[in-house]
Amino acid sequence: MKTHSFLLSAWAALALASAAAAQPALTVYNQNFAVVRETVPLTLAAGETKLAFAGVTSSLEPDSVVLRDPTGRVALSILEQSYRADTISQGLLLSLHEGKELDFIVRDQDAKEYTVKGRVIRSGYTPGAQRRGQMPESPLIEVDGKLRFSLPGEPVFPTLSDDAILKPTLSWTLGAPSAATFNAELSYITGGMRWEASYNLIAPEKGDMLDLIGWVTIDNQTGKTFENATIKLMAGDVSKLEPAQDLAFRREAMLSMAEAAAPQVTEKAFDEFHLYSLPRATTLRDREVKQVEFIRATGVKAKTLYVYNGADVGRQFRGWNQDMIRNNPDYGTQSNSKVWVMREFENSEANRLGVPLPKGRTRFYRRDDADGRLEFTGENTIDHTAKNETVKIYTGDAFDVVGERRRVDFQMSSRNDFMEEAFEIKVRNRKTEPVEVRVAERLYRGANWTISNQSHDFVRIDAQNVEFRVNVPADGETIVTYRVRYSWQ
Repeated sequence: MKTHSFLLSAWAALALASAAAAQPALTVYNQNFAVVRETVPLTLAAGETKLAFAGVTSSLEPDSVVLRDPTGRVALSILEQSYRADTISQGLLLSLHEGKELDFIVRDQDAKEYTVKGRVIRSGYTPGAQRRGQMPESPLIEVDGKLRFSLPGEPVFPTLSDDAILKPTLSWTLGAPSAATFNAELSYITGGMRWEASYNLIAPEKGDMLDLIGWVTIDNQTGKTFENATIKLMAGDVSKLEPAQDLAFRREAMLSMAEAAAPQVTEKAFDEFHLYSLPRATTLRDREVKQVEFIRATGVKAKTLYVYNGADVGRQFRGWNQDMIRNNPDYGTQSNSKVWVMREFENSEANRLGVPLPKGRTRFYRRDDADGRLEFTGENTIDHTAKNETVKIYTGDAFDVVGERRRVDFQMSSRNDFMEEAFEIKVRNRKTEPVEVRVAERLYRGANWTISNQSHDFVRIDAQNVEFRVNVPADGETIVTYRVRYSWQ
């Protein structure tokens, strides 16, 4: 029997049996790869059996393949495996006929057909170029002794060769001690699939309460459609190794993933990461981008914060070390007038949340009380945020609140063992209501410092950052002053 006929008949048998098989399962990572699990009906003879499975992805990592009996009753081994992704296409067939003459069908303006002969000098085909985002070369065809950088018509090819494939295919030589018929589990890692989270946060025109809606977006660029698949999403910074590195790690990770059904999007800790299960099976078509809502919370308390970080450290100081900063009197004396607007909320059950939030884009909207319409007010991103942690997001710069920072005194010891400098920081509020502003100051000249003569109490954030939390009256101004002494001996 010819190899081509064998492969097609083997695939046909598998395809018929797969119609009643279990649905595929996906675990998608937010690093452009996924784990695919499918059920493959196998009928093995004692000794060696040759089989083929068509319909895997075009970005499969061949050395990640695991084929096993999930019940453990059949001692199955893969003696040899081949992966083919060069499916039949016009470009591939042209490449197989380089140097040969083909017929080309040409249609004139009256739709009348006639045939011209041309020699394929160059096909322009590069395997995998489209997946890598590369532009293909133009074909080069010789017609009547002249070269054309395009096809003269529709090429007509001879019959397919014996080893031609229509879909990406895995071919195996399988070994078994005795004959067996069972449903095997096929697992593998594939590129070309990713997911990401995004959040819409909707607040009224006044007040600190908001509604939060979270979406997951799944992008399938694997070259395969997954019908009625159960889908899980892995959140976290998973270490993804290059192909052929640490194969045992990848296989162990795939074998340990258990399937679970749930009436809604559910989440659980999984190793050092978080695993989200979508509530219902869904069809994920090739080149499809699909959204699923995974969280909805109302009445989330989210404070609006105004933060003034007034020091403007210019680009000329990038890469400076601590000694250079300490010895330059002008470092950090330029003023930045922008006051940041931030939203802060607790990711807790008491605050209507309390589930790990995967990293993603956040978009803020406010509802205009006059007409009830939503207006976009800013966006940013959040990182992976665990339960009961605080989320703080920058949404833009305030229009009616501005700052001004200037240094009013500077003294350096003649022995270079200490220095002092004093600052005056003004915050002006042109709103019709008072606001609290957090004046953030970085004590950048050294870790051994003492603040004296401050006009307001401060909060020590860490070894070199403090905040003065001050109230600024409506249409008024608040002035913060302080003196800091650095010592090095």
